[in-house]
Parts: sequence; structure tokens; C-alpha cells
Amino acid sequence: MNVARNLKRSNETVQTSVNLIPIQEMIRSCIQCGTCTGSCPNEFAMDHTPRQLWRMVLMGLKDEIFQSKTFALCSACYCCTLRCPRGLPLTEAMEALKQIAARENLTQYKNSVQFYKAFIQSVRRHGRVNEMEFMTLYFAALKNPLTPLRFAPLGMKLLSKGKVSVLPPLRRERPLESVFRNVAALEERS
Repeated sequence: MNVARNLKRSNETVQTSVNLIPIQEMIRSCIQCGTCTGSCPNEFAMDHTPRQLWRMVLMGLKDEIFQSKTFALCSACYCCTLRCPRGLPLTEAMEALKQIAARENLTQYKNSVQFYKAFIQSVRRHGRVNEMEFMTLYFAALKNPLTPLRFAPLGMKLLSKGKVSVLPPLRRERPLESVFRNVAALEERS
């Protein structure tokens, strides 16, 4: 009875989640051996093992996938990809799940998306990350004035050890601007 209900639910979800189809194609030949789970250094912190996540993807269980924190904890170490007996691009599939979460602006992943946007904005402007600007952009994007207070002790420790500077970076032309424009043009074509 449980299996029939899950199959019915998965069929309904597959029809509504067209964006999972490319990922399902990437891992279609998964034999559920568990090598990915055994290889994953972050598996201990995940609510579903990588093998369970791939099964959910194959079944089209979009809600369960995006309520999980499994793909968000993937550190892209490529251990699963290197050890997969079928040679599946598992790390790229995890990345595709992260991109869907960012594109659909899912609530539980908003902070991560804001973090990466602030990081890229700083790198684009200076050619490298400027830590003070980066964290200022990130905290401003979160729109919670109390959040920076949680990180104040760490910030003071980094300042005292000379790991970050309060001085603004030297103004110069944006050294990576042409790279960012070329990437944007490539993304528009595909």
C-alpha cells in the first residue's frame, strides 16, 4: 500500500517538475549500490544519504528533495563521482540541484544564495574578495540587523590576527569585468 502511494505521488511530482528531468537523465543508470554514500565525507550530517537522494530524484519526489539538506551539504569533493562504478556525474547532478534551489528562490536556501551573490559581487569589483565589503553586502542582503552580532567575536579575532582589513581596497579598474561579460554572453547563448 505504501509503495503504491509513493509511486502515485512520484508520478504526479514528475509531471509537475520538468526541471528534474535533466538530472534524472544524468543518473538514470544508477544501480543504488551505495558507493556514493560510502565515499561521502559529509554523509554523517545529511538527513538523507546520497543514495537515498538519487532514488528520490529518480522517483521525481521534488518536495522531499528540496526539503532535504543533503545536496546543500555537498562540498563538491568529487569522491562520489570518482568512485561510482557506473561513472555517473554525481557531483554535477548535486550542482544542478543547487542551481534549481537558487533559481526557484526556495526559502531554506536564500541565505546561501545571498552569500554567493555577495561573494561574486566583491570578486567582480576587485578581482579578489574583499572580506569587509563581502560581509557587509551579505549582512545587508539578509536584512536582519542582529545577524552581524552573531559573527562579531569571529570578526574581532580575524581583525586582531590581521586576517581582514578595515581599510577599503585600492580603487582600480575592474580587472575581471571582461571575464564576467564573456560568461554572461555564453550563458545567454545556451
